[in-house]
Amino acid sequence: MGELPSSVLFACTLNAVRSPMAEAILKHLHGHQIYVDSVGVRCQEINSFTVAAMDEIGIELGDHEPKSFEDLEDSSFDLVISLSPEAQHQAVEMTRTMACEVEFWNIFDPSLVDGSRETQLDAFRQVRDDLIRRIKERFPLQGPAGL
Repeated sequence: MGELPSSVLFACTLNAVRSPMAEAILKHLHGHQIYVDSVGVRCQEINSFTVAAMDEIGIELGDHEPKSFEDLEDSSFDLVISLSPEAQHQAVEMTRTMACEVEFWNIFDPSLVDGSRETQLDAFRQVRDDLIRRIKERFPLQGPAGL
């Protein structure tokens, strides 16, 4: 895909599941090569299944502080990746006055899944694994692959 962007913002509906996962995965894979942040259209505390699914692969999310677009200290990004239709609308609005690429990855919201704890956790695992795959494709690693 060429050069990596210097800054990426992941956005979803609540900054409680998909965007914190994506932020943490990209940071884990590329370290300080890329400035990465995440936001939601609205804020909600991080989902406990999000924390559990990420713990399984050795990525800690317990300290994640959810934030909204309005909470951003810096709104200048090379790339905004929205992970829900609501976030896509907000990302397009935010980037109308800046030179910034916007991509839409329609990622399923696993918090909509009902059932046993294991059924719900499996939905979060599937989203985590989908994000890992997509992030590795979009932001290729130069050396040995992690995750």
